[in-house]
Amino acid sequence: MLRRRFTATLAGLGAATLAAPLVRAQAWPARSIRYIVPVAAGGGSDLVGRTVTDRWAKALGQNFVVENIGGGGGAIACQTTAKAAPDGYTLLQGYVATHGTSPATRSKLPYDPIRDFTPIGMIGATPNVLVVNASLPITSVAEFTDWLRRNEARASYGSAGQGSLTHLTMELYKQATGTNPVHAPYRGIAPAFTDLLAGQTQAMFPGLAAALPHIRSGKVRALAVTGSARHPALKDVPTMVEAGFRGFDALQWYGVVGPAGMPPAVVTRLNETLGSVLTGGDLADKLAA
Repeated sequence: MLRRRFTATLAGLGAATLAAPLVRAQAWPARSIRYIVPVAAGGGSDLVGRTVTDRWAKALGQNFVVENIGGGGGAIACQTTAKAAPDGYTLLQGYVATHGTSPATRSKLPYDPIRDFTPIGMIGATPNVLVVNASLPITSVAEFTDWLRRNEARASYGSAGQGSLTHLTMELYKQATGTNPVHAPYRGIAPAFTDLLAGQTQAMFPGLAAALPHIRSGKVRALAVTGSARHPALKDVPTMVEAGFRGFDALQWYGVVGPAGMPPAVVTRLNETLGSVLTGGDLADKLAA
């Protein structure tokens, strides 16, 4: 529901701001823009943010300073952004946890995902993928389920944090299979991968962007992707639906927001330049890769 509201707000943004005078935006941006990524460095969200802002900076003629602020499932980064001056010089890469799963699962968030922010635009989305440490003798979802049932006392899985999509997707799997691996939440997907690669945890449901480098290196094994269609980057990996989990879907989406009350002319310029870099040049191919 929150994702639909967020997207609907974005859809109405153009009509609300196109008529606004652009005079105030002529001198903007006059300095670097702070771009907050609400997870630790090295994960999928961080990769997306750095890839996008590298091109976005050229479109705006100003640098972006990417700042990783992890913790609290993105709550700390959201608070920092919400309290910043609404002048267009502080932006947040919101994603499914900050504006979707955390508001849906936590009753006392220190921010309102709609009221406290100005929506700028969507970037894109990837499915989640079930991966296991490559040392495990597991090559399919069915084998993983059987392994969990035989090793319940020592089985654990990592996530990007309590209430994140990487957490809730595995909880959905646990519910569907009647298994109970222990949850180990981290401050972002990068440190969660560190322990998965070291064998401290055995499995995870990360977004595809974060998982692909480790899958390609052979350090983790992909068992299935969420959704009803296979992903072009993993054509030989079945979907959870193909593995027998009907309706099993999850989408790791990314968007950009700023503090509430930003000048409409600045929002329009941000939205238009973001759109131009997403649809022009090689950015789409870069993100897909």
